[in-house]
Amino acid sequence: MATAGAVKTPDGSTTTRLETSRALVRFAWVVVGYNVLVILWGALVRATGSGAGCGNHWPLCNGQVIPLSPRIDTIIEFTHRCMTGGSTFLVVGLLIWTFRGTLKGQAARTLAVVSMVLLLNEAFLGALLVKLGYVTGNQSMGRVVVLSIHLSNTLLLLAALTLTARLLGTGQRWTELSGSGARKLWALLGLGATLIVGVSGSLAALGDTLFPASSLRAAFAQDFAPNSPWLLRLRGVHPVSAVIAAAFVLWLVAQARRAGAGRVAGVVLSLLCFQFALGLADVLLLAPVWMQILHLLGADLYWVALVALATTVVWPKRISDGRYRAN
Repeated sequence: MATAGAVKTPDGSTTTRLETSRALVRFAWVVVGYNVLVILWGALVRATGSGAGCGNHWPLCNGQVIPLSPRIDTIIEFTHRCMTGGSTFLVVGLLIWTFRGTLKGQAARTLAVVSMVLLLNEAFLGALLVKLGYVTGNQSMGRVVVLSIHLSNTLLLLAALTLTARLLGTGQRWTELSGSGARKLWALLGLGATLIVGVSGSLAALGDTLFPASSLRAAFAQDFAPNSPWLLRLRGVHPVSAVIAAAFVLWLVAQARRAGAGRVAGVVLSLLCFQFALGLADVLLLAPVWMQILHLLGADLYWVALVALATTVVWPKRISDGRYRAN
């Protein structure tokens, strides 16, 4: 249960502060973790070429509610759809619990609604990929465009869920979410650049799946060959954008340490280094499926930590004497 109490603000007035139940905060983080698993299984669908496992039927699978005598690709695709359905129930539960366990004006309410909208859009984009045949061996530019939008929505959904969990923990209202304009700009640039890294990385992984190389030399030759498909030419965007995004992230880490959030900053910095190591290993090993999944897991954990860090830097929590502290 949530409890409310009066808190005196620096100008002498009082406002009601609701202490969100720890169970709700924990549940919100569970929803974040579950959606990371859904994303990883979606990558397995792509890496194993199982996107057409249910044919072009949606939401049915090969015209059936539960597929009979399914092939392995059907099991993989159908499992992903079931996991997505489970995510829907969890996000709906989070939305209802958030409105019941918080006060009007708390920022977590808005982020829970945004999460629900992005989840519905996620389902729509997934269905669009299936209905248009943008799965398995499809190499069209249409697939690249729709998949890029889909991947961007996925990261935004994960960010919205992370913000919901974070703001449930701090109990902040929209009126308290004021911060430096410069900090907001740099944080948004860092998050935006990292989102581009995530999308370009997934497209690079798709290129590795559709056009596997026999050696590292052959892979580099594919990237620069004049007749190479667009997916292979786009692979170079991923490492370049990763370096640029890292510069913004290092600024965020420095700001967080000044704000007293050294622990979260340390986690982000460690995950950033880990991601560069995984990316290098992915290239040297010619992107086997297990390495692609591990690399994506690191990327998702890094994204969640980075969003939490940006929240700490941009929206530090105000305490009763008017000073700020890290969330």
